[in-house]
Amino acid sequence: MPRKSPYLQVVASLRTRIEAGEWAIGDRLPSRARFAQEYSVGQGVTQRAMEQLIIEGFLEGRAGSGTYVRTPRRRMRMLRTRRRVPGSGNTFRSEAAAHGIAASWEFRTLPQVPAPERIAARLAIEPGSPCVMTRYEFMADGSPAELSESWEPLAITSGTPVVLPEVGELRGAGVVARMRSIGITVTSVVEVPRPARANQNQANLLGISLGAMITEIERTYLDSDGRPVETADLVIPDSRYEIAYAFPVE
Repeated sequence: MPRKSPYLQVVASLRTRIEAGEWAIGDRLPSRARFAQEYSVGQGVTQRAMEQLIIEGFLEGRAGSGTYVRTPRRRMRMLRTRRRVPGSGNTFRSEAAAHGIAASWEFRTLPQVPAPERIAARLAIEPGSPCVMTRYEFMADGSPAELSESWEPLAITSGTPVVLPEVGELRGAGVVARMRSIGITVTSVVEVPRPARANQNQANLLGISLGAMITEIERTYLDSDGRPVETADLVIPDSRYEIAYAFPVE
């Protein structure tokens, strides 16, 4: 197994020391030069490590003053039940509101993308079939909280007012409400969660370390005939969410 780079080793060590309470919230950290000497690395390495911990929410920089331990970000509970399935804008908003957190999201929709094989298999369509693909970056109190990549077959939504998920009267309403508006009743959802480590792109978008723990969820909505109408890949950072499941016993 390859060794971690010096930068990642310093990040991991400082994170552990902060979590252990070596410095209290509001304490000023030693200088980059002191850490460079302690870890036998260059100051550029310690600067990069501290910048990463600022991104992750462990530290905050104060101009002309130094770097301080900040109040930890709150970890939200993502409740997955028969009636509430996260991964759409309105559900994300309600989850955040329950914790007193301001929710927002950015998106980019590509209106006609050929379905790759893995997506086509989940949507029960031929590879290359045209889909609407939307990438989301969800924010909690202005900080990255979740990623999602959604695919919907154009064969279902083409020519309807909801062909673009974030345009029109039902923008941000979620898959279930949008499909209902065009006469399709979503009756079930299939989720496949997997623990994983963040790759570089995920780490950059979520403001977490390369290799940080995440949960990847494949989620697919199905209508009353069992036809898949949407599938999405969700990326949820462990540092922001505790995932809980609650279902009635039958």
